[in-house]
Amino acid sequence: MADQSIPEARTPGTVPGAPEATPTHEGISRRRLLGTAGATGLVLGTTGAVVGYATAPSEATAPLTSLGADRAMFHGKHQPGITDGLQARGHLVAFDLAAGAGRKEAAALLRRWTETARRLMAGEPSPHDDTDVARDAGPSSLTITFGFGHSFFGRTGLEQQRPAALDPLPEFSSDHLDKNRSNGDLWVQIGANDALVAFHALRAIQKDASQAAKVRWQMNGFNRSPGATAHPMTARNLMGQIDGTRNPKPSEADFDQRIFVPEQGEPAWMANGSYAVVRRIRMLLDDWEKLSVKAQEDVIGRRKSDGAALSGGTETTAMDLEKTDAQGNLLVPINAHARITRPDQNGGAAMLRRPFSFHDGIDPDGVPDAGLLFICWQADPLRGFVPVQRKLDRGDALSKFIRHESSGLFAVPGGAADGEYVGQKLLEG
Repeated sequence: MADQSIPEARTPGTVPGAPEATPTHEGISRRRLLGTAGATGLVLGTTGAVVGYATAPSEATAPLTSLGADRAMFHGKHQPGITDGLQARGHLVAFDLAAGAGRKEAAALLRRWTETARRLMAGEPSPHDDTDVARDAGPSSLTITFGFGHSFFGRTGLEQQRPAALDPLPEFSSDHLDKNRSNGDLWVQIGANDALVAFHALRAIQKDASQAAKVRWQMNGFNRSPGATAHPMTARNLMGQIDGTRNPKPSEADFDQRIFVPEQGEPAWMANGSYAVVRRIRMLLDDWEKLSVKAQEDVIGRRKSDGAALSGGTETTAMDLEKTDAQGNLLVPINAHARITRPDQNGGAAMLRRPFSFHDGIDPDGVPDAGLLFICWQADPLRGFVPVQRKLDRGDALSKFIRHESSGLFAVPGGAADGEYVGQKLLEG
């Protein structure tokens, strides 16, 4: 959906330049990923929304039986789970530090979490009281990512190190936010291509928190499994739309500039990090599904069958915003979601969207509680997420069919070097 300069994300389970994975469990060889999942993202707006998935297809589709061997690297310039491709299962969880816990306890927790993440991403058991949930599985492209919320810095006496980019997001007219399911001192993103591997990681992270931090909120998501389609293709969201035709690509010259904090950026501890905006966006599917396919396409600005712009061509053909039909009507409606979210309509604002879909059952009135766990990454949310949301807030045809129900903004530091823990430069600087 969202046409916001959405380049392709990297193939799941791979890190450019990373060495071949090494054996962990006896008898299980680790291979580099051959899967086909991509990154997805939905930038749903306040009164509007930005929806977009991005895929990074590999040259060959991996059979599902190979997924367990796929491994992402924990140590690196950036944390995992940002440029890795979409994963089939995901958990998002926020923690608040326990009463009386401060900088010392936070540092000890991040040390535990780092060691647990390193081991689990290698397909090894967790270091403390492993539950054996993932005993028979390999890494399955597991990634674990850690971030800090605005409130973390006051709790730890590190207010002087709080980034200006972490200032609270402005209010948007389509927000119906549940404060109990928003924000948090600490945020953890877990993704894997196997549900048990993802749950195993979630349970280990929660147990590691022990008495230092308590769960504030937790959400579960999913995407299409690698290998589920006959050939690599852009994913569909729960509205049935091909979603993510474009997304900032690592191959683009300005990708790092738009997505990651520069090495000499401020504050210094955020070098090579990124900022994650997290939104639970409810899709009003009953209302959406009452529309004809033509009406749905007009809302989005793209054909439902193949994702091509209504101005013609294929999925990847550039959208012609000025093209009209024989009666002089714009082929891509003026309030179409894909038109509003284009970077060239938003001063070049761009973000790397990498969400999960969710379905949390049926409400008492029979309405599905389903939609998108939107996650977007950018070097500065005031130049990425916020301008697009404001534009959507002024009028997007999709806004009638979505509702923002929770929100969070987190500072995600750069990757930990071997022997370091995530956030060490902040907590020991």
